[in-house]
This record gives sequence, C-alpha cells and structure tokens, in this order.
Amino acid sequence: MLPSLNRMSEPLSAPAHHPSADLPRVLGPSQATAIVVGTIIGSGIFLVPREMMQDVGSSALVYLAWIVGGLLSLFGAMTYAELGAMLPYAGGEYVYLRGAYGDTSAFLYMWTWFAVAKPASIAAVTIGLARTLGFFPAFHWLSAPAIGSPIPLAWSQVFAIAVTWFFTGLNYLGIKKAADFQLVFTILKVILILIVAGLCFASATGSLSNFTTRLPHAVGGLGGFMAALIATLWAYDGWNDLTMVAGEVRRPERSLPCALIGGLFIVGALFMATNAAIQYILPAAQIAASERPAVAALTVVAGPAGAGFVAAAMALSIFVTLNGTIMSGARVPFAAARDRLFFQQFAHINPRFQSPSTSLVIQAILSTILLLFLSRFQQFFELAVFAEWLFYMLTATTVFVYRRTCPNTPRPYRVWGYPVLPAIFVLCAAAVLVASYLSNLKGSLLGTALILLGLPVLWFVRRRYGASIPTEESYYR
Repeated sequence: MLPSLNRMSEPLSAPAHHPSADLPRVLGPSQATAIVVGTIIGSGIFLVPREMMQDVGSSALVYLAWIVGGLLSLFGAMTYAELGAMLPYAGGEYVYLRGAYGDTSAFLYMWTWFAVAKPASIAAVTIGLARTLGFFPAFHWLSAPAIGSPIPLAWSQVFAIAVTWFFTGLNYLGIKKAADFQLVFTILKVILILIVAGLCFASATGSLSNFTTRLPHAVGGLGGFMAALIATLWAYDGWNDLTMVAGEVRRPERSLPCALIGGLFIVGALFMATNAAIQYILPAAQIAASERPAVAALTVVAGPAGAGFVAAAMALSIFVTLNGTIMSGARVPFAAARDRLFFQQFAHINPRFQSPSTSLVIQAILSTILLLFLSRFQQFFELAVFAEWLFYMLTATTVFVYRRTCPNTPRPYRVWGYPVLPAIFVLCAAAVLVASYLSNLKGSLLGTALILLGLPVLWFVRRRYGASIPTEESYYR
C-alpha cells in the first residue's frame, strides 16, 4: 500500500516534505505530558462517582471499573504511541488512517472531528464550566436569560462563547504560549486535586468502614458494570489529543510515548486517589444521592468553604481541558488541507505566530454556532461520543496494517504485548460503540449521518483541487 515506506533511508522523525512550511517543533516532554494530563482531567472525576455507584453498588466494583477503564485507555495510548512515534506529524489519527486506508477514511475522520466531534466537545466543556461556576453566588447570573438577545439565550451560553474565543485567541498566539499555559495550570490542577484528597484523608469524619457499604438498589450485573466502565472511559477521554499536535513536539520518537503512557499513569493515580478520598468520607448511599460527590465530601470535611474549594478546582480543571481541546482540534483540518484533501485556506500558517490560524478561527465559529442553538450539555455529549469511539477503533487497527505492510519501517517505540493489547483495545472499542448504539440509537444514527455527510464534501474538494498529494510525499520523504 505504501511501497516507499520500506525503502526509507532516514528516520521518520526527520522533517517531512510538505508543499508549505511546517509548524515549528517547540513542545518539550513536560509540555507534551501536560497536554495529556491537563486534557484528560476535566470535571469527570468529580462527577462520575455518583453514576458509577448507582450502576454497580459497591466500592470493590467501582474500583474494578476504574482499573479496567484505565487499562483499556492505557492499551489505546500504547498503540497510539507506536503510531505517533513512527508518524510524528500534525493531525494524529488522520495521518495514521490515511497511510493505512487511504484518502476517504482519513477525510471522513477529519470531517467528523472538524464538523462534529471537536466543536461539540468544546461546546460541552464550556457549558460545563458555566454550570460549575454557577455554584458560586457571584455567578448565579449565568442561569438568567440574556436580555436583548434576538434569539433565546441564557447568559451561560454567552459566557461559554466568550471563553471559547478567549482560548482560541491564546492558541492563535502560538502553541508555545498555549502549551506553557497548559503546563503551569496542569501543575496547579494536580496540586488542587491532591489537596482535595489530602483534606479528606486527614479528616476525623472519615471512616474506612465506608468502603464496605453497599447500595441495595443499584443496577448491578453485567449491564451495571458496563455502564460504570463507560463512565470511566468518558473520564479518561482525551488521551489521544497529543497525537494531533505531534508535528510540533521536539524529539517525538521519545517524547510522544513517554507523554502518552506516563501521562495516563499520572491520571490513573489521581483518579483512584480522588475516588478513594470521596468514599472515605461518604458511604455508598450518599455518593449515589449526591449530584457532585466531591463537593458533598468536602462540605462534610470543611463546610461551605470546602465545597467552594472543590468547585474552584473543578472550574480550573475544565479551563485547562478546554485549552488542550481547542489546541488539538485545529490541527486535523490543517493537516488535511496541506494534503489537498480540504479547503486550502485551512493550511494557512500565521506568519507572525506560526499557528494554524484559519483552522482555529473556523473551529471557534462552529463551536459558537452550536452554543447559540443548543443549550443542553447532554446534546453536545451525544453528538461527540459515537464518533469518537468509532475512530478510536479504526485508528487502533492501523497498527496491524503497518506491521504487516511496512515491517522494516523504523519504529522508535513498539507497543508492548503486540498483538494482544491492541486487539483488546479494538474489541473493547467495538463494544463501547455497540453500547452507544443500543443506549442512544437516535444520537448514534445522527452521528452516522453527519459522518456520511462528508462524502459529498470530499467529492466537491476533489473537483476543486484535483488529486491529493500522494501519501509518500506527504509523510515519508
């Protein structure tokens, strides 16, 4: 499929040949790790313990779901680490799919991320931020309608749009500034999470006996465990975003695997510690009854001040997640445009700030449109979840294609446990996909339709620009 790949005489980490200038490689290993950790840890760890306890009803099964979800995410990250170290270019999954399966699959991935998944994720995160800040009396106005607006709007939607454009502007100024922000505030986020866990474990109100309590009316069974597992996978989501900015990572053959795998270990440890802290303070019935278990736990420990501290930690966590999401999303249409698989304007690099400025701005415009006309958090989540797991599954299968068709290609990192671990991830991603269809048929069918809508767009792009740049010339020369 890629005959020239076997005849390469230089490492794949060497600069690629492109018809336009490359984005600068300015991200070090600490910044790459911060993108992984900071993007994954959002509001999920503070919220999903409730749903997980309702699903399985016991601490032991909650931790089993966390462990299984963490291992599955780790298997995916290890698979992506091999692909990213072998093909360290902007676009991540787009690059791997194009090299393995050709233009159409890569374009449909790009189209889905550009038109659906990333704008929906950005909108969901910003609305989640507005909800979190609404905990504080100073932000109660966010739930009020925006007076004078020509369309029905809440101030939370206006706020979410403003935050979207703030972080778009930060990334417009260059990935180095955005990544430095990510590093500093990810460190702060980790410190706050450790403080939350430390306050709980140091409290005299906690008890180890809470770990033995059960919820009698939990869903239970395999169905309940699968629902809890999906909740953990949602909490771990975002580990793939680093591969989208791989073209801007220094020494990617080393930094990408270390950041992906090391970052997931850090996140897993923080998730387990936070969940343990909540269960140390609250019995199973209280966790299942609380809308925000972490807030409820800190309220027991330190009163209203503790609840405010957790809410502030949640808000900061969401801020950092949003920065990473906006940063990574803009690189996918940028990569496709450079291959003449999308409108050429998206390949524009700002000459001053060396950022994919057009791609960033249009991504923000699409997110703004969603925020103007959709106000429910669940609507955004339903649009994104189906598309994400479909392409996680397809992308992970490319490691088998490259091992078979390009066995002599330099691989700075090889996924441990091949082919078992990648196969486990693929099968589990397929199971999540089936569960998504069964639990949300309407949203999944809508997601499928939006993906297929990319086919006429691809036809139009081909008529306008002609043949795409051959894969070998894009990445392998």
